[in-house]
Amino acid sequence: MPGPGFVGPDALESVLIKVARESGTSVTALYLLPPEDPVLQLAMLGGVPWEISMPWARVALKGSSPVSDAVRERRLVWVSGQEELASRYPRLALVVPYRFTLAAAPITTGTDTWGGLVLQWPASHPPGPSPGEREEIAGACDRLGLLLRSAADSGHPVRPAAEPVMLPPPRSRIAGPAEAQAAVDFAERIPGGCCSLDVNGRITFLSTRAAELLGVGIPDLLGAKPWEALRWLDDPTAEDSYRAAMLSREPVSFIALRPPDRWLSFSLVPDASGINVRIAPTHSAHAHAPVTAPQRSRPSSPVAPVRATVLYHLMHLAATLTEAVGVRDVVDQVADQVLPAFGAAALALMTAEDGRLRIIGYRGYTAELMEHFDAAPLTSDTPAVRALTTGVPAFFDTFADLKRAYPPAVRQDAMAAWAFLPLITSGRPVGSLVLAYEQPHPFTSEERAAHISTAGLIAQALDRARLYDAKHQLARNLQAGLLPHTLPHVAGLDVAARYLPATRGMDIGGDFYDLIRLDPTTAAATIGDVQGHNVKAAALMGQVRTAVHATAGAAPDEVLARTNRLLTDLDPDLFTSCLYVHLDLSRRTACLANAGHPPPLLRHPDGRTEPLHLPPGLLLGIDPDAGYASTEIPLPPGSVLALYTDGLVEAPGIDMDDAVDDLARALARADPAGVRSMDAVADTLVQHACRSAPRSDDIALLLIHSA
Repeated sequence: MPGPGFVGPDALESVLIKVARESGTSVTALYLLPPEDPVLQLAMLGGVPWEISMPWARVALKGSSPVSDAVRERRLVWVSGQEELASRYPRLALVVPYRFTLAAAPITTGTDTWGGLVLQWPASHPPGPSPGEREEIAGACDRLGLLLRSAADSGHPVRPAAEPVMLPPPRSRIAGPAEAQAAVDFAERIPGGCCSLDVNGRITFLSTRAAELLGVGIPDLLGAKPWEALRWLDDPTAEDSYRAAMLSREPVSFIALRPPDRWLSFSLVPDASGINVRIAPTHSAHAHAPVTAPQRSRPSSPVAPVRATVLYHLMHLAATLTEAVGVRDVVDQVADQVLPAFGAAALALMTAEDGRLRIIGYRGYTAELMEHFDAAPLTSDTPAVRALTTGVPAFFDTFADLKRAYPPAVRQDAMAAWAFLPLITSGRPVGSLVLAYEQPHPFTSEERAAHISTAGLIAQALDRARLYDAKHQLARNLQAGLLPHTLPHVAGLDVAARYLPATRGMDIGGDFYDLIRLDPTTAAATIGDVQGHNVKAAALMGQVRTAVHATAGAAPDEVLARTNRLLTDLDPDLFTSCLYVHLDLSRRTACLANAGHPPPLLRHPDGRTEPLHLPPGLLLGIDPDAGYASTEIPLPPGSVLALYTDGLVEAPGIDMDDAVDDLARALARADPAGVRSMDAVADTLVQHACRSAPRSDDIALLLIHSA
């Protein structure tokens, strides 16, 4: 059973329900930030159906969106109205062209970042937040942060599930049986027809007159979505009107033709619990235009998602693929958008490499099955290979159809229909996409066209992503070659180093570290950060390391002075921070000099930990005559010296001194008994930094334990 400190969903739910009630929001969403993944994941949702929010179930922390900006920059983001949304977040405005006001706020405790809170109001909300709303939002985020921290400290951190927990819709009161019947009688007396939709768009009540106007019996419509149950409403207008009403919380109206010639008006009035719909006969300017042959007005069960749903997801996919950078980004976006768009249960994305078809991403399949099909030779006769080599898509409505086309095929999963799509860009195939369905799936010509168009979008994004990944890996290999592959063994010292890149593209960080064995009883350690993230910064970083090596063994102030003169002679137009330490193991002392670098941390043998505020020195490469001061400190057995770059502590909205103090506390907690290896302590500090706040800079860390 969960122990003390366990936080269940109910505790978080109560906070969200309270802030929604007190702030009068129409939509409430809680995003969580897992420590191992820089992606915000939707954990709880209220006021809007999961289907509408599905494209935003995962929001990249580096992306441009209200919640990612709020969490990354640790500030309240307020967006008032459609024009401001289009100006600041054009991709979001393109996919959600509705009127509303939105706020996003980070959920933090101290330097720890747990996620983000998103609140939405109708467009009638004033353009800015009131002081009371600011206070309510801040209070809710504080309460959520404390609950999430308590859960993490207890060893039971809150993790988002595959689908968010749905908050119950607010209701002013619950009707008894007699009152419910009176409400039905009231609805039956209303001129025209009326019905009620829940937040998911399903009919929960239908008056007799409404059923007559729609031409379908009440039992056939209850529990169904109108645009799925009525063929003549299978049009983007009907579902888009429902989406507009749910997201804007404003009345919406549209007119539809019930074949052969009856025009009906639909007026939608939304609130947090659903939508009231009034249905009435009307006239249209097009009423006398020729119409198609009469269709029977009967419930239908489309095998494919209606067009509005497909268009909604594919518009979002097209917009998000423009921001996808690497192959992993493309795979995630495709999986998140394509499966719900087409109602598929699984997909696999493949590319041709070295004469084989490699699976680079999948969703809905098991790892064992994907391993079985991975690396199929391009000479094999399989649907995926043939789609790639011929550039011709293949659709199989049933397994029998697949078996007829490929007699050796063996059914190895629970799927019943498949689409094999070539990924073609600039006239050449780059891969294949497989979509699988759990039920037999007759592919209409319209749906096949949508599948093929989608594959074209994916192909272009995948081609760009593969080029990016190749350049990115080249940059990383260059940077790795400039850092020490291993640290030398120095008797009497236990050392550990970590380097975590946080830049993208061809950017190369200038962070560096080194440990230099001078003789059996002395050693030198250094860490630094060259300004900039480019090849020039990396080259300068290599020159700084070489200069420090060449002068190591001299007094620390002299090492920095000589290195500084070298850099100013080179005139690189880049500045470098550097910390140099001379370690005398026989005397158990450390002598340090600092050139504009963050203060090192010293953990004493008794566990007490403090920053060492050394005499500040000028950054290297500015003034050739700059002087530096050496400071000697005792380093008895059991002491730990921590050298790091600012990427480990620097984050938007956090005071640098507070962040350094927080890191000192983390170092003290990481090994209170002084028995863990420095490798384990280094991992703990890096994990602490990643949990504390999203990082936009490289991280270098060097730990030195006096054994």
